[in-house]
Amino acid sequence: MRSVGVEEELLLVDRNSGAPLAVSGAVLAAADRLAWQRPGAGGAGEHEFEKELQKEQLEFATKPVTEMGELQEEIVRIRGEAARHAASAGAVVAALATSPLPVQPSLNVGRRYRWMGEQFGLTAQEQLTCGCHVHVSVASDEEGVAVLDRIRPWLAVLMAISANSPFWQGEDSGYAGYRSRVWNRWPSAGPVEIFGSADRYHEQVRAMIDTGVLRDEGMIYFDARLSAAYPTVEVRVADVCLDASTPVLLAALVRGLAETASRAWQDGQPPVRVGTSLLRLASWRAGRSGLDGPLLHPETMRETSAEAAVEALYQHVREALQDHDDDERVREAIAGLHERGNGARTQRRLLAEGRTLASVVTRCAEMTTQP
Repeated sequence: MRSVGVEEELLLVDRNSGAPLAVSGAVLAAADRLAWQRPGAGGAGEHEFEKELQKEQLEFATKPVTEMGELQEEIVRIRGEAARHAASAGAVVAALATSPLPVQPSLNVGRRYRWMGEQFGLTAQEQLTCGCHVHVSVASDEEGVAVLDRIRPWLAVLMAISANSPFWQGEDSGYAGYRSRVWNRWPSAGPVEIFGSADRYHEQVRAMIDTGVLRDEGMIYFDARLSAAYPTVEVRVADVCLDASTPVLLAALVRGLAETASRAWQDGQPPVRVGTSLLRLASWRAGRSGLDGPLLHPETMRETSAEAAVEALYQHVREALQDHDDDERVREAIAGLHERGNGARTQRRLLAEGRTLASVVTRCAEMTTQP
């Protein structure tokens, strides 16, 4: 059974005002101290947290697992630990993909981040966005590229499901997932062409780095890519999700997509040749609508309801979901999402109830660590 893992980026915000706080260094120091003090640490001092581009962010990664219930337990546990470390720095963590409140982000220290700031200017300086990346194991780079080539039309639906960034710099952006619009300012971000082979994939990555525009392979920001560190396909389109159960849904769907794609590849079925320009439109539509407006149907690239697009994704991967014992969990999660909405709908609902944007943030921080 394919293993899956999740990376999440969280906002660090003031517990009262909801304003982002540039305290990732202090939070990581607290995590370091606790890791060294753990019984049996043996001097390792290891934990799940890392710094990100901005000091107002904290990143973590789960261990790879094969059972979705275990993945949800991991996410809830690590979010709770993140909250405890943040408290030592006078902050709380919020699973929000953009800051609803105005902010001038602070680039983290280090040669790499300094280079990015100098190279990309405002694109880097303003890039305070938090994503959810799903890793799914593959047996080889050839299988991984076969998966990448075949999941392209379905990724926008994952973006819509996860949309959790309606506000930007104190204003309603008009989008459910505005993070995707900000993220796509990076020159290597977004949908990509069909590669056809692992050799062609690696050739393209080398060529992109050789231009000098990108510093290293870590800046290959494709919507889905081969991980440079693990034997996985990494799907990167999703916003960080407010409810801890939603990244589990995403992980189950990504595993289903990978398995379905791999089986098609092994059966000699070619990938559907949807143009990259159409995928960009599907991505824009998903960011604009989330689950509260039309999407482009992954099989026709014509406008349809969000419910129909999500149902098409479910039907596409249903056999793989059943084989992994994920079918019931996914059906229940999808039904729950259609009923209560995603993070974008929750944020707008909280504001419509008469809250300020500050109280929207602090309420979302409370929700971040709920099971």
